[in-house]
Amino acid sequence: MKQQSLASKMTYGRPIPLERIVAQIGDRAQTNTQHYGKRPYGVGLLVAGVDETGPHLFEFQPSGMTQEMVACAIGARSQMARTYLERNLDEFEGCGREELVRHGLKALKESLAQDKELTVENTSIGIIGMGTEGKRRGEGFKLYDGQEVGALLEAALESPQGAAETASGETGGESMDVDS
Repeated sequence: MKQQSLASKMTYGRPIPLERIVAQIGDRAQTNTQHYGKRPYGVGLLVAGVDETGPHLFEFQPSGMTQEMVACAIGARSQMARTYLERNLDEFEGCGREELVRHGLKALKESLAQDKELTVENTSIGIIGMGTEGKRRGEGFKLYDGQEVGALLEAALESPQGAAETASGETGGESMDVDS
């Protein structure tokens, strides 16, 4: 990705659109599925970035398929998190940064096994965004750790809505399937 970005900047004098760079990676991965004896890539990715058209989130699958998403979860037990994100998708547009982080933590909590819980030790939060004019390059990324994560976890998981969900064992009266 770095080489493709630099080549675009040097050749055309502008950054490569994020959609194009993700499609190039997908094309490269997909060629392995067409040849005998080659194995497909064994990892899926979520690619987040910002270009001149705004922020984007892409899901990359090992087969080479890529698609732009509004909210997404990948990995083992991700179906519960996807279900949470789909149910609350309409709320995301009007949310601020802190509320979006709370939704992300609640979705992550949904994907955990019943004997596990989110803690400061097993949770990291990174936020990528567009820097404003006058800011140095790279200031659009914020990594939360330690006490900041603890405060966000407490706010997200101890909210009245979250407490009602855990007390009743259901979310909105609908049951959810558990993938193992």
